[in-house]
Amino acid sequence: MTLLMSPRLRKAALTAHVTSSVGWLGAVAAFLALAVVGLTSTDAETVRAVYLVAEPLTWFLILPLAFGSLVTGLVQSLGTTWGLFRHYWVIFKLGINLFAATVLLLYTQTVSLLARVAAESNADLRELQGPTFVLHSAAALLLLVTATFLAVYKPRGMTRYGRRKQRELGRVGR
Repeated sequence: MTLLMSPRLRKAALTAHVTSSVGWLGAVAAFLALAVVGLTSTDAETVRAVYLVAEPLTWFLILPLAFGSLVTGLVQSLGTTWGLFRHYWVIFKLGINLFAATVLLLYTQTVSLLARVAAESNADLRELQGPTFVLHSAAALLLLVTATFLAVYKPRGMTRYGRRKQRELGRVGR
């Protein structure tokens, strides 16, 4: 049984979900821009700065927004008629969010390591740089845009569970 939220609470939860999700997308776009600067720069200090800025951007902005999006998305799905397992688009969005958040959690170790090397070493980090920041942030951006597309267009398709629940609600409503 779905516990439906009041209209006021539903709007507040939706606002929190949209804000955290769009914020996550924007923070990843900023990270991608930073990564491109680091990859294409010929200035060693610019590359060092990219690594130093990437860590707080990841820990204090991207990560909290990712988990905010996950939690508020769960609240939205469990507190509305959409449900968590009734529609394929909701399941796909949940899968995208869980996958992206998991990769992000694992990737924070790499970001922190590179930031630590940048902070503790005077070596030229241009040799250390590779396309990893660009590739990871571009892939994340693609996933987040896909999730946004699903949220806006809500493609048709109910799961077996969703069809069964719909039939049960139809009987109860008579």
